[in-house]
Amino acid sequence: MTRTIYLQLAAALLAICLAALFAGTHGAVSAALASVACILPCTWFALRLSKLAKQPGAVPAPHYAAQFFVGEFVKIAATVLLLMIAVKTYRDMHWPSLLLSMVLVLQASFLAFWKKS
Repeated sequence: MTRTIYLQLAAALLAICLAALFAGTHGAVSAALASVACILPCTWFALRLSKLAKQPGAVPAPHYAAQFFVGEFVKIAATVLLLMIAVKTYRDMHWPSLLLSMVLVLQASFLAFWKKS
């Protein structure tokens, strides 16, 4: 799970650099805000699942599945909330940079599944 977070951080850095190159400071700040809004809830979700998996004894499958879906819902709600806060507080939002950063960061987690541990 930490590999996923590291890949998301690398994708965020790439998105911020691309936004800075093509859109300047406003683009870089917009990309950084979107990256933070996506990475923080994903990190919380990964830590929560790893804590649940490390519990002593076997965790029943229905309990694990329920915790997974509750955590996923909270992750999505937190991402939307953080994006709303970013849009409301940063008036010079560069929307293409924000969207590019979100796409890169959220899709980077799929790269973690390509390589086996």
